[in-house]
Amino acid sequence: MATVKGGRVAVIGASGYGGLQTIRLLQGHPGLSVSFLGGERSAGQRWSSVCSFLPLPDDPTVESADPDRIAACSDFAVLSLPNGLACQLAPQLLERGVRVVDLSADFRYRSLEQWLHVYAKEAGSLNRQDAELCSSAVYGLPEWNGPAIADAKLVAAPGCFPTASLLPLLPFLKQGLIETSGIIIDAKTGTSGGGRVPKEAMLLAEASESIAPYGVIGHRHTSEIEQMAMEVAGQEVRLQFTPHLVPMVRGLLSTVYARLRDPGLTAEDCTTVLEAIYRHHPCVQVLPVGTYPATKWARHTNRALLSVQVDTRTGQLVLMSAIDNLIKGQAGQGVQCLNLMAGLAPETGLPLQSFYP
Repeated sequence: MATVKGGRVAVIGASGYGGLQTIRLLQGHPGLSVSFLGGERSAGQRWSSVCSFLPLPDDPTVESADPDRIAACSDFAVLSLPNGLACQLAPQLLERGVRVVDLSADFRYRSLEQWLHVYAKEAGSLNRQDAELCSSAVYGLPEWNGPAIADAKLVAAPGCFPTASLLPLLPFLKQGLIETSGIIIDAKTGTSGGGRVPKEAMLLAEASESIAPYGVIGHRHTSEIEQMAMEVAGQEVRLQFTPHLVPMVRGLLSTVYARLRDPGLTAEDCTTVLEAIYRHHPCVQVLPVGTYPATKWARHTNRALLSVQVDTRTGQLVLMSAIDNLIKGQAGQGVQCLNLMAGLAPETGLPLQSFYP
């Protein structure tokens, strides 16, 4: 399946941030092309009237997400839809032979029961009966699930917070170098992480000149991070995750605190661990000891910038990660998964160098 070497991609939810970024990344892509634009709110409109700032050849018309129409012109579909909608469309596409990358949270949990609990608000109006599909979906973190993604029919792309938090954390869980309890994640994101639909907290007057935590206990991404962490660690992992909204448009910085099992390990030792794990993954860059990532360095790229420090007095490990929440944290990661599914190198067509400043 991974020998396809390219394909036609339907983008559903085309006018949202995830859809727009996906379309932009696929423009000029050497192996993938946009074949269908879907969106209920803008259905029937020419693309130029919906997004004049991102012109497309022949100015296609945005269409309703009809499964038969999508299957007739597409090999893959990227679903950039609100939670609770992708799970209604994905099974119909899969039945028609379209392979799906879902950017929402609908298939991130292997257990449908857990999804129904975590996303109870969305689940209230649904009657999901797709437990088997949930358990078979591949979690779309390419650096850790690359071979499975390449052969997958359904990929559930991680959220931006889990991506930024798991990439530095997983190597140390995999090697058994840290305690699996007492892990703390402090993460900060720009306002675009809330999507394009207007929300009061995202208004300039509300978000500007301010920083605030939210979802302090029981945020939805906590259990998503724990699920992948436990799979890699092979044992139970419980952690505290606290997100913050900061007054910038895009970017995400995650700082992870964990206790080293061997307090004699240095920052240099821990940097070597990251370098060994990610040496063949061009979308991850490990920074030298003493250089700490800034969100601006990752802006408009599909690269995660990782750094590590150790408090040798206490054996405390401090992991830092910066990504662009709309690229490596969403659309870019989706395209990275598409590349693998199409038999291409994962970084194909993706920007890896920032436009700093």
